[in-house]
Amino acid sequence: MSIIRDVNLAPSGENKIEWVKRSCPLLRSLEADFLRSRPFAGKRIALSIHLEAKTAYLCKVLAAGGAEMFVTGSNPLSTQDDVAAALVKAGLNVYAWHGATAEEYDAHITEALSHHANLIIDDGGDLVHALHTRLPDELPYVIGGCEETTTGITRLIAMDRDGKLRFPMVKVNNADCKHLFDNRYGTGQSVWDGINRTTNLIVAGKTVVVAGYGWCGKGVAMRAKGLGARVIVTEIDPIRAIEAIMDGFDVMPMREAAKRGDFFVTVTGCSGVITEADFTAMKEGAVLCNAGHFDIEIDMKRLREIATECGEIRNNIMAYTLPGGKHVYVLGEGRLVNLACGDGHPAEIMDMSFAIQALSAKYLVENEGKLTEKLIDVPKEVDLEVANRKLASLGVQIDTLTSAQEEYLHR
Repeated sequence: MSIIRDVNLAPSGENKIEWVKRSCPLLRSLEADFLRSRPFAGKRIALSIHLEAKTAYLCKVLAAGGAEMFVTGSNPLSTQDDVAAALVKAGLNVYAWHGATAEEYDAHITEALSHHANLIIDDGGDLVHALHTRLPDELPYVIGGCEETTTGITRLIAMDRDGKLRFPMVKVNNADCKHLFDNRYGTGQSVWDGINRTTNLIVAGKTVVVAGYGWCGKGVAMRAKGLGARVIVTEIDPIRAIEAIMDGFDVMPMREAAKRGDFFVTVTGCSGVITEADFTAMKEGAVLCNAGHFDIEIDMKRLREIATECGEIRNNIMAYTLPGGKHVYVLGEGRLVNLACGDGHPAEIMDMSFAIQALSAKYLVENEGKLTEKLIDVPKEVDLEVANRKLASLGVQIDTLTSAQEEYLHR
């Protein structure tokens, strides 16, 4: 039995999924292929990704391949109750609702994992962590899984290093057709969509501080520049810092950037990126948000402790009054701003990422019992298949090597 808010919300969710489907030619083609080949027949898939319309369509594509789906969200504020209802109406098992407490969120994950899942599709590592800590009796049923995010892969690497990871996991985030497009262009656009629709403030002429210059940070900084902002990047990696400088951005420590920023976006995957000393150094009216997976990059606990007053000043904007009367504003409770305050990445971007997910899950089924490594790169042929499908959907052709060129390159 599913655990959702209200199944009567389904019509709205169905419309959202249908809108997404129209802009996802790769997933549509895979859905048609899967209906014929049924690669997941007899398999159970537990999935935890931000539960909105694009994820819902991925779930329906996997179900078209014969999978029995057990779906939950990967962030309490990104779950859309009408989308969850639409999946239930379509016959899938769903355990999630918007605004779940920490206890409810954990209970939903536990329920999704309590049906002998064969495949795990994770976003941030919460399913894998729960299996290994709270639900070890479910481990023998698992063939393997796929991880969507940089944060999740970081957790998997730590587990594998300590010899704790019990089944193979495909590093979906590391595929070229994922991180080069999803992380850069998807995050870049969706973060500013979330900020702009929530604040209704101009970006042009202001100073934006981007913490972290990985692929996601590059996208956020690039879009901020396109909106007319002056951009400061903070980094701990000297090579990425040089990249940011050569891309035309200022680079400095957060303590110095805190004095200058109008908007702050954390995109590091680490904790304690913006701390008490930074809050107190900020200008009146600074706007803070997070685009990393977990709500740990802005030290919200300490901000609440030092604030003399706090309250919601606008939907999804909390105003904190600091000693001395200065105000700072936090979007989406410090959770993923593009999903807590928006609809996440554009459909065309997630079409590529979720095609990687679907084909990686198919690869795991086809190689059941044959994989010896616990952390697996997305096979190159899967990356290339997604790229070729994408080009075909765009009506674009490219050159191919002649036999003489092949011979030259491989002599």
